[in-house]
Order: sequence, then structure tokens, then C-alpha cells
Amino acid sequence: MSHRTQESPASSTVPQRDGPAERAVAHQLRLLIDSVQDYAIFTLDPHGHISSWNAGAERIKGYRAEEILGQHFSRFYPPEDVARGKPQSGLQAAAREGRFEDEGWRVRKDGTLFWANVVITALHDEKGQVSGFGKVTRDLTTRKQAEEGLRQSEERFRLLVESVKDYAIFMLDLDGRVVTWNAGAERIKGYRTEEILGQHFSHFYPPEDVARGKPQRELELATREGRFEDEGWRVRKDGTLFWANVVITALHDEHGTPRGFAKVTRDFTSRKQAEEERELHRLREAVRARDEFLSVASHELKTPLTPLQLKLTGLLRLIENNPEAALSGARVARDLDVARRQVRKLAELIDDLLDVSRISTGRLQLQRSPMNLSALAREVVARYAPQATQAGGRVEVEAPPAIVGTWDTRRLEQVVTNLLTNALKYGAGKPIHVRVSTEAGEAVLTVRDEGIGIAPEHHPSIFERFVRAVTDRHYGGLGLGLFIAQQVVEAHDGSIHVQSALGQGATFTVRLPLDVMGP
Repeated sequence: MSHRTQESPASSTVPQRDGPAERAVAHQLRLLIDSVQDYAIFTLDPHGHISSWNAGAERIKGYRAEEILGQHFSRFYPPEDVARGKPQSGLQAAAREGRFEDEGWRVRKDGTLFWANVVITALHDEKGQVSGFGKVTRDLTTRKQAEEGLRQSEERFRLLVESVKDYAIFMLDLDGRVVTWNAGAERIKGYRTEEILGQHFSHFYPPEDVARGKPQRELELATREGRFEDEGWRVRKDGTLFWANVVITALHDEHGTPRGFAKVTRDFTSRKQAEEERELHRLREAVRARDEFLSVASHELKTPLTPLQLKLTGLLRLIENNPEAALSGARVARDLDVARRQVRKLAELIDDLLDVSRISTGRLQLQRSPMNLSALAREVVARYAPQATQAGGRVEVEAPPAIVGTWDTRRLEQVVTNLLTNALKYGAGKPIHVRVSTEAGEAVLTVRDEGIGIAPEHHPSIFERFVRAVTDRHYGGLGLGLFIAQQVVEAHDGSIHVQSALGQGATFTVRLPLDVMGP
């Protein structure tokens, strides 16, 4: 229920009719005002004393009607506002203009503050004199808190952006002119804020990029795609170049209208230099490997050529001096056998080089057919048994009668041969163990020696081209055998691994799928 100490202000603005209809309307209006809970609606006399009070006023301000009627409305203002005369100035403005609106802190009965939207309306009698004021107050504390939270969040974000020094973070208008500038932008690009604001961001691009229209094209791509990212050379204020990672993001308002661009730039010059150093190091290593290979290859190719040349020269002289005796002599047969071995060695070296070429160009092809891996291992071991005996060692084979798979016989013979000859080379005349078995649906071939071994740090590289397990030229070789073996095994969808330590020999294990049917 409303409580009034004077005639309803609403009825004082027009000539009064006291008929039943008018009284009914006035009654309904009072009921409406009294029942409103979301607005404090009350009236003041010309001096600012409260003359009516609704339920919304009680809910928002905390006073019951009997507590507040007749009190001056200044009690709703903080002391500092009262001291400045704010309540009275509000009434004066309403009397002068007819209406006054304000937002600010107000005080509840319990002393807590709330953020209020206040509208004061001057009420006039039939003579046009101010007879009082109507006051409507809304509690906007929740909105104020949300706005304040947003403001604080934006302020924190602004401070964060401005204080970041590792990233150049700034904004551009739709034409590409700089409108904000953070500390990171100043550090990276060298411009102070007052120097760069309003300047076009093409200042940061090399002249050749500007001439090609790169800056504008980036803005167009960001507008079309929403985001653009690039890496390239950019220019500092002093003219020096730096390698930058750049992200440009198109900005839009809540209606989708373009408002400009956000630009984040990182200085990746150190990373770029490190990458270039690594690339240069790789090139140097490639050149070194090439030179090493040429040196080793020339040595390896010359090794069989020298005795071959000597034997052939001796044979020719022998035949010239005594043709009949030369053709029947044991020396001729021995020299021809040496020549055949050297020619075969040359052919094997050339075949290895051709295989590397085929592998490098993706032309290594397999001719699969059913074959017995156990039989192949025994055959290769038998072929190199004399060489093992000559070196003072022996090769032991452990294999079942048959382990059959669909593989390329010639290529797997290369694998077994390379592993066995390596074991003979580095085995130091000690026993070599070759084993063929099956495990988990795979054929498993192991070749183990008891020789000088391989240092663990060299394990990752021994399957690379032109890398030898032992760099000492005393052992010879082009460093291609293990590379070719790995490529052949992997072409069969298999794997090859090494276990070794210095002075403890080496074990190479090959695994080949048994159930893979190739083309």
C-alpha cells in the first residue's frame, strides 16, 4: 500500500474531476505503483521530503514506509555527495528543466551502497508551480558490477599487452595505419609510440615487398580469411632487417562490421640464424661426406685394380716371352684366379653404387617368390667359409631345415652377405654365429660376432650412406653395405637393428614378415 502526506502528485497536473470514473483510475494507478517491485517510485515535497513510498522503494532501499515518510531524500546519498550539495542540485535541475537523470552510488538503510539510475520529474499544480517531485530509482548494481568487471578485465588486458616485451602487439585501422603500440613493438621495431602512431604499417617491410604490394595483400587475405600468418624479413627503424613471424587478425564489432586489424609480430632472427647455421652445417657435412666418399671410393676401387693390372701385365709378358709354357703353367692359372677375384670385387663395388642410386631415386624393386631363408643362410656361409678359415675363425650356423617366405632371393642374399662379410671384417678372427628362427609371425636372422664392437653413440648413424662402423681405413669398405641392407629389409616391410658395445662384438638382427605376399 502507498502512503501519502499530500494529494496525489499525478492528479495535480490537470484540473481535478472527482467523479467515480476518475477516482477509479486514480485508485488503479496507486495500486500499480504500490505493487511495482523492481523500481523505487516515490514522491517528494518541494523541499525534498518524502511524501509517498512504494513496495519497490522498500525492497531497494530497505526502509519501511513508516520509517521514511517525512524524511529528507538526501539520506539516500553518500556523505560526500551530501556535502557537495548533490541532492539539492538535482531538485533544482529538475525544477528548471522539468526532468533530471543521473547515475551514481546511493545508500541503503543498512549502509551498503548500490549503483542507481535516478530520474527526478518536477510536478506542477494547476497554476504551473512546482508542487513536488516524482522520483524513480532503479538498482543497477549488477550491471555496474558487470561493467566494472569488464572494465577491469579490459584494463588488465591493456596493461598486459602494453607491458609485453617479447611480442610486438599493435592495431591497425582499416587503411593499415597504426593506432596502438606496445612496449614489445617499440623494443622489436625501434619506434616510440609518438613516432609511429598514424603511420602506415608498410614502413616495416623491405622496399621490394612494398613495391610488390605485399602489405596490402596481407590485409586483403586477413579480411577474406579472418587471419593471415607469414614469416619473412621486416625492417627496424634503423634500417636493419630481422626475421619475423607475423599474424594479422581481422577485427569486427558486434554487428560484424570491420573495424581494423590486430597484428602480432615475433622476432625469430635468432631461430632463423640457428636454422641457417644448421643448414650450413648439413651442407658442410654433405661436402665432407662426399669428399670422404670420393677418397674411400678411389682407394677401394684402386685396391683391386692394382693387383689386377700387375697380374695382367705379368701374364702378357710371360705369353710374349714363352707362349707355349705360359699357357700350360700353374702360375698362369694362379694369376688368372687372382684377376677373377679382383674383377668380381670391382663388380660388387659397382653394383653397390648402382643400388644406392636406385634407392635414392626410388627405383629399388623387389622380385618376390617363395624362398627358403635357412637354405640361403647356409649357402652364403659356405661361400665365405674359406675366408673365415683364412682369418683364423669359423662361422657357426643354427637354422631349421626350412623357413619359407615370399621374398626377393637376390636382395636377401645381399643382406646376409653384407652382414656376414662385416662380421668377418670386424670379428678379429673369433667365431661368428648365424642363426635363423621364427618368432611372432616373423622370420628372424641374427649375425653375431665377438670382435671389436661399435660404440653406442655410433649406432644411429651406421645405417646411413657412406658411414662405416669403424672409421679406420685399415678395415676398408665404402660404408654402403648396412645402408643397402636396411633399405632392402624395410622394402620387405621388415626391420634391422644392432646391439653392440666397444670390445664386446656386435649382433645384427633382421626381422621379416612371414605372411606378407608382395606383388
